[in-house]
Amino acid sequence: MSSRHTRDKKAPPASKAFEAAYRQARRGFSEKGIPIGAALVERGRLVAQGRNRRVQDGNAIAHGEMDCLFRAGRRKSYRGTTLYTTLSPCMMCAGTIVQFGIPRVVIGEATTFRGNIGFLRRRGVKVTVLNDPRCVELMTRFQKEFPKVWNEDIGEE
Repeated sequence: MSSRHTRDKKAPPASKAFEAAYRQARRGFSEKGIPIGAALVERGRLVAQGRNRRVQDGNAIAHGEMDCLFRAGRRKSYRGTTLYTTLSPCMMCAGTIVQFGIPRVVIGEATTFRGNIGFLRRRGVKVTVLNDPRCVELMTRFQKEFPKVWNEDIGEE
């Protein structure tokens, strides 16, 4: 991960949008699910929010970003949107971001899981990493308390 992480000046203020994603992550943790939250914003308006629901729904692809996009419903375009997520996206979620043409992603942290930031950037997605210590603490706690569930989520045995 590069140290060139800057705030995206075109994105809505991280405070409200990112806090919505963080609240979803905390809610997921309280449900004994994987604490990853996401929020989709378009031109300053919160369109949808979601959380990783793999454990709660028994659904292998219900990652936080995927749940958020599912809740956003059908859209003709993602131009003008920013996806906020508490953890660096996995390849499935990064691929979906690229597939839908989401131009900006704001990530809470990429310390506990490096994800696919390089993949996103190489495909023209503007990526900002906040390095939010609350996200690191929440995911670190989850990984320690539920290592088997975490390994299942990232495809490791």
